[in-house]
Amino acid sequence: MRFVRVFVAMLLLVVGIPVLLAGAGLSVAAGRTAADGAFTARVEPLRTPGRAVLVADVDALLRAEAPFTRVGPSRLRLTARTADGPAFAGLAPAEEVRRWLGPLPHATVDRVAVARGPLPVRLTDAASAPAGSVPAAPREARFWVREGVGAIEWSPAELAGRRLSLVVMRPDGGADLSVDLRAELRVDWLRPVAWALLAVGLLLVGLAMPALLWPLRPREVVFVVEPDQVPVLAGRLGVSSLSGLGAPRRPEPERQLVAVGTADGARPAIGAAPARRPGSLADLPPWPPERAGPTPGPVDRS
Repeated sequence: MRFVRVFVAMLLLVVGIPVLLAGAGLSVAAGRTAADGAFTARVEPLRTPGRAVLVADVDALLRAEAPFTRVGPSRLRLTARTADGPAFAGLAPAEEVRRWLGPLPHATVDRVAVARGPLPVRLTDAASAPAGSVPAAPREARFWVREGVGAIEWSPAELAGRRLSLVVMRPDGGADLSVDLRAELRVDWLRPVAWALLAVGLLLVGLAMPALLWPLRPREVVFVVEPDQVPVLAGRLGVSSLSGLGAPRRPEPERQLVAVGTADGARPAIGAAPARRPGSLADLPPWPPERAGPTPGPVDRS
């Protein structure tokens, strides 16, 4: 029974401590959100002599650089502005964007690193191609899945697995693009999950500690020996016989005081109390006390 209790307690600790640490980590992360409960980050300014900034595969970029954005019903919002005002941002199938944007000079985002401060971005400028029939304004295209001027918002979990491209341009499609991007991630499930993990972790650890600290009960030892081994075992235990082991002790008889001396007129051990207390040493009776009886006469030595 003791082994089973310790095993169950250790199993509860193995599960409860990681759950408790995960809940504490999520609580710390939730405490770093803005007043509206969203994580915000500013991206380094994007500049290109071309007409657009392209993210070829948004889902692949998020999976590689920020996989936590693809968990649960989170919402990602991008705010884009140029020196002249709000910029256009749109999500569309990668093949449609490649055919539509191919003839135009543009820059491709290769990597966005998650770090403190402005997020660093690595851009690659694409060579310009011969001009074709390309709409002057991006909003004239009809293949956008999500689009907006100034801001665009979508759920990465809903669009996970789809190869979509993100395009940021001037609303009029002009060249010499300079864009300031700001990302905002809203995770509404973070605080409830953090509190739930903390509660479960504390419960598991609280159940494990009493099982580990439960005091041991003394065990009863039963000796089974052969009859000829009884004297040997009694000698090892320091008793004369094993028949009296475990039997209740008999109460000892009460002791009574007895008088000292005999009843035939012998002098008691304690004399009678004096009638009055002597005032000085001269009032003390002579010592040794005189004995009653005839005084012995002189001894005849002839």
